[in-house]
Amino acid sequence: SKSTVLLSGYSLLLRAADMAPVKFDDISKLAKEVLEDDYQSGYQFKAKQKTNWYGAVVTSAVDLFPGADKSGKDFGSAPAKITWKIPKPLGCPVVCIDKLEMDKAGGLKLEASSEKAMDGLKIECKSDLNDVSKIMAGCTYTGFKDLQMKLDTKVTSPENFTAEVTTEQGPATIGVKCTANTLTCPDVGLRVVNGPFFASVYAKEKFSSFAASCHFKASDDLRVAGSYTHGGKQSGNYAVGATYKLNGDTTLKAKLQQDMSVSCSAKHVYTKGFTLLGGLKFDTAKGAATCGLQLSIE
Repeated sequence: SKSTVLLSGYSLLLRAADMAPVKFDDISKLAKEVLEDDYQSGYQFKAKQKTNWYGAVVTSAVDLFPGADKSGKDFGSAPAKITWKIPKPLGCPVVCIDKLEMDKAGGLKLEASSEKAMDGLKIECKSDLNDVSKIMAGCTYTGFKDLQMKLDTKVTSPENFTAEVTTEQGPATIGVKCTANTLTCPDVGLRVVNGPFFASVYAKEKFSSFAASCHFKASDDLRVAGSYTHGGKQSGNYAVGATYKLNGDTTLKAKLQQDMSVSCSAKHVYTKGFTLLGGLKFDTAKGAATCGLQLSIE
């Protein structure tokens, strides 16, 4: 019923009020979940296993039948990406290794963080374990009510920083994000949640590019969303889509984009820890179709 939907939306808003505001790039997250998540392309096997080694979790993703990538490099029949997460490396409770990853080309990524320096402060470090000039350091502070502050910079050139602040004011979340070059004219974001209704807008590139999105939770099973960009390189881009929970185990999604391509997906939890995700995209202009399938085991 309508009252049930409204109560569900308000309860979601109340739960969100107990948490820190979202990051700047997550201001449009509710719409993105409908329009971007779980549209599978290509064939992939994914396995996630938790170990007893200091709580470490290892995730492996194997691309099946990949052929060559966009650069023309052929990775054979089954290139894999392996990712480790180690909450307490060697038993140390101060630092958490959020990601230690090796991709299909042999490239490495390391992401570590700590929340033990002081209450409300999270310190992060990222590296490709190859180039010192690419080491990134950052911090996020949520010690003030309804406020989140974030700063990221290169260790070897701290002047190349990115800073953002988001704050919640009732049903609205307001955010600004800037670099050293945009201090006087930062990017601005705004989102408003009112019951089952959600809307957001970004103003970027010195207010020359605007990206708007909306989301409506029609029921516990049905969500619809849309987005549109005006100005900038993606001017005119739009998408409309919906996601529907067929039952507790199956979710269906579909969307239409500005190039008149139609994408759909089906996600089915066969049993706990065993999930199938299938996707199909049809380009109506070219009359071409692509598809994908992912098997995930946890």
